[in-house]
Amino acid sequence: MQEYDNRKIRKQLKKELDKARYEHTIGVMDTAACLAMRYGCDMNKALTAGLLHDCAKCIPNDGKLRLCKKYGIEITPAEKKAPFLLHAKLGSYMAREEYGVEDPEILSAIACHTTGKPDMSMLDKIVFIADYIEPGRDRAPGLPRIRALAFRDLDQALICILEDTLDYLKSTDQQIDPTTQAVLDFYMNREKPEEASEKENL
Repeated sequence: MQEYDNRKIRKQLKKELDKARYEHTIGVMDTAACLAMRYGCDMNKALTAGLLHDCAKCIPNDGKLRLCKKYGIEITPAEKKAPFLLHAKLGSYMAREEYGVEDPEILSAIACHTTGKPDMSMLDKIVFIADYIEPGRDRAPGLPRIRALAFRDLDQALICILEDTLDYLKSTDQQIDPTTQAVLDFYMNREKPEEASEKENL
């Protein structure tokens, strides 16, 4: 299994990101590593995915649109209205082409860290949640509760984050990517294993 040189990646990222985004990136990397240790996920993959999740964030929105068109990356109607959302897809492309990351799990975690996606892998969930709860975050409601929950139940933490995100976007009349609602619906409607087992025993 290939391991990536995260020190080298950090040096390159420090040149590409502004100070605040770089500090956030380090926070996500460290938090993703902690969650990976808690849940038995590959820590090197979590470190690399956390490190590169925002590698396209500081590209201006018109640049994101232009690069996605250039590289054949699909742009949804929601992304066209809110181009900042494209940094996840574009970041996954850049992680592969500019940072040499070929691992599909890492690339997936980068690509879906903003909106999530139905049936996420453990690494997908870890990076998505780490992005929300890293120590530098301080504005989202209920952060202490979600931070504690993240180390007890990834799926429940994911649901809380999706609910809070949708509530915030609705309250501020901001663009909502339909994917976010679809992800919440998927996890809200998915049967818990213990519930399925109880039904089988009836």
